[in-house]
Amino acid sequence: MTKNKLNIMAQLVTVFILGILVCYLLLNRENSNSKLEYGNTGYPKNCRSIIKANYEGWYLNDFTADQALDSINRNCGEFGYAW
Repeated sequence: MTKNKLNIMAQLVTVFILGILVCYLLLNRENSNSKLEYGNTGYPKNCRSIIKANYEGWYLNDFTADQALDSINRNCGEFGYAW
């Protein structure tokens, strides 16, 4: 084989390996909100548990609807810490 063909084959193998790696990273992501998670202190740790806690607080009249929605927006909004 010529040097040019070896170079092309090396590039193809590299692209193939990178493609497999990208597919693995994209398809093997675990959903961090698939289950309720709480920290050592008992406070909600992910958005699913934050929403549940706010709903329960609103339902039991511990929070107003505005307070619950503000908490969800603050913690699970675009710049929320729970993402």
